[in-house]
Amino acid sequence: MGRRRIVAALVAAGLALAAVGAGVRAQTAATGGAAAEAVAVAAASGASGPGRGPVTKLPLPRFVSLKTGEGRARRGPGLTHGVDWVFVRRDMPLRITAEHEHWRRVEDREGAGGWVHYSLLSGARTVLVETEMAALRAQPDPRAPVVAHAEAGAILRLLSCRPDWCRVSGQGHRGWLPKAALWGVAGSETFD
Repeated sequence: MGRRRIVAALVAAGLALAAVGAGVRAQTAATGGAAAEAVAVAAASGASGPGRGPVTKLPLPRFVSLKTGEGRARRGPGLTHGVDWVFVRRDMPLRITAEHEHWRRVEDREGAGGWVHYSLLSGARTVLVETEMAALRAQPDPRAPVVAHAEAGAILRLLSCRPDWCRVSGQGHRGWLPKAALWGVAGSETFD
């Protein structure tokens, strides 16, 4: 199995938060029948777009996080389907795009992924910082004091969101980041 590594092991000085790693994925070569398998998977998913999942009745798409240190993403919803990706970054944010029985089709920030068993996913929300040295602020205001910095690739816990800002925590720091600097939260999403 060939491996493509995406590593963002960045250590920042002072109050900066360290990115332990954005995630590592392994991709296997797709062999014959992959196109037919994709058609079968699309038919099995029961959900073709925005709405509610046929299994959980929760909104689709929605964000979750990887519960374990390894999650195999398969071509279809079942153990008989080949593995295309292996996510090996605990707490990595993922977007669920479809459901079928005990399987969820997920994708990462780059759109890569596949079907994973629901037991590998957590409802605990995390986000991936997309901007370099994002300033965590004491309040959701660009003039508020900076409490820490988060480097691109850092994975932080998502605590709450307002229309343009989200409260996050990581490495012992809590603060507010602009929603536009994060992946793992929908643009219109708000919650406390």
